[in-house]
Amino acid sequence: MNKRYWIGALALLLTACAATPPKGRQAGGTGKPAANRPVAVPARPSLARIEVAVGGREIVMYALGLIDVGYRFGGKNPDAGLDCSGMVSFIYRNALGIELQGSAADIAQRGRVVQRSDLQAGDLVFFNTLNRPLSHVGIYIGDDKFIHAPSSNGRVRIESMKNKYFATRYETARSLLAG
Repeated sequence: MNKRYWIGALALLLTACAATPPKGRQAGGTGKPAANRPVAVPARPSLARIEVAVGGREIVMYALGLIDVGYRFGGKNPDAGLDCSGMVSFIYRNALGIELQGSAADIAQRGRVVQRSDLQAGDLVFFNTLNRPLSHVGIYIGDDKFIHAPSSNGRVRIESMKNKYFATRYETARSLLAG
């Protein structure tokens, strides 16, 4: 499948419930969620069901908007280029107002541990790509896929968690979303 298919499919899935406010929203209120509760996104005939926490939707939408942004070591700005931790920091700051700083290993010290089987869109996934624990981070977007800023091929892109390279290097996941 090509990248545009996945971007379109995820955008449809993540916006499918926009017309029906999730539980916890108050009628006549600010439109902000009362709590960051999971929202089930209805399945499409040919697409997988993805469970999305309310904040996870914003994270994934920001992440998808960065597809094809160039890689730059130490980069924290899409205009100049992003590295993996810079991409994650940029997305969390702009989507949820959460400040994350430092390397992938530094970011891994935050949040709660999430089992791989319990991953939800917006969770952070960590890999050992440099023969160093927690040397790479990406954002889980659902359906065993994550988005990241790899140095190889130099562009923000979507990968499969089942990709042999990443499957053998996966280490842990963390969530900064209320769970």
